[in-house]
Amino acid sequence: MRDTRRTRVVLSIALIAALALIAVDYQHGSSPVMRTVKHTAGSVFGVAESAVSFVTGPITRFVGGGLAGSSGGQVGVLKRELAKMRAELSAAELNKSDYAQLHNLLALAGTGGYRVVAASVIAYGQGYQQTVTLDAGSSDGVQPQETVLDGDGLVGRVTAVTADTCTVLLATDPSSVVGVRMAPQGQVGWVTGEGSSRTGPGELKLAVLDPGAVLKPGEQLVTAASVHDRPFVPGVPVGTVISVKNKAGALTAQALVRPYASFASLNIVGIVIAPPKHNPRFSVLPPKPPKPAPPPVKPAKSGRNSGQPSGGQPSGGQPSGGQPRGGQPSGGQPRGGRQSPAALGTTAAGH
Repeated sequence: MRDTRRTRVVLSIALIAALALIAVDYQHGSSPVMRTVKHTAGSVFGVAESAVSFVTGPITRFVGGGLAGSSGGQVGVLKRELAKMRAELSAAELNKSDYAQLHNLLALAGTGGYRVVAASVIAYGQGYQQTVTLDAGSSDGVQPQETVLDGDGLVGRVTAVTADTCTVLLATDPSSVVGVRMAPQGQVGWVTGEGSSRTGPGELKLAVLDPGAVLKPGEQLVTAASVHDRPFVPGVPVGTVISVKNKAGALTAQALVRPYASFASLNIVGIVIAPPKHNPRFSVLPPKPPKPAPPPVKPAKSGRNSGQPSGGQPSGGQPSGGQPRGGQPSGGQPRGGRQSPAALGTTAAGH
């Protein structure tokens, strides 16, 4: 179409008419004339839109559905399955860990004759004291001042009880004092918690009553009996001496103890609700690790570099065959290098 004056006039009139129709439609949207015009236009353009959609719809569904279904949708399903498998694996590993801890706890309690209530750690204390909260309380037979242990050894003592929970003061707390006996002599002492000192959390300080006691690394400790077995029952493994700190002028021998219980990963523990009928003494202690074998002694080097000639020749250049130094025969040569009178006479006669 050529751009002439007449064409521009026609387009201007059409544009003005369209704007007028839009204005009338906005003000009188319910006009029958406008409804007829809109219906006619909608029918015409709707047919065209349906035709285009009919042609392009399969292609759009193929491309879009293929990408979303084969990549996005399938990847989403795989991600959900992977997350589910990871959750199941984590739960299985957790159950294995709980089972192992419970098994060790029951084995220790059975060996020592302790009647225990198993409980789980549900919270760690946030205050100045080192405490944990357990999911067992008075409804389970738990009372204050009872011993708490795990499958490795002493954990602490119960300090507060509700119907369904209880609070335990850990043996590593600085305010904790536990009477102990040393195996196998049975020397009496006590351990206190180190807290968060520079030596690191989880260690205990040992002091014994006998000022002349000789402490050695590797010695093992168990709890000594308390009055009426509260707060500590006897025979519970406490830890092993790792270093001795005897100070000059000190009234008691002191040492540092590494506890058997791992306080950083407490989970399944036992509350002793009934003491043993007989003192187990040291029967619950784990066996000591074997001492490392001494390194093999290397044989001394022999031969040319050692200065010792081969063939059994003595030091100092002594030739083999029994001849002494200086070329003298060994027949009449006494010790000390002196010659016998007979030898002197023979020598003189030779000259």
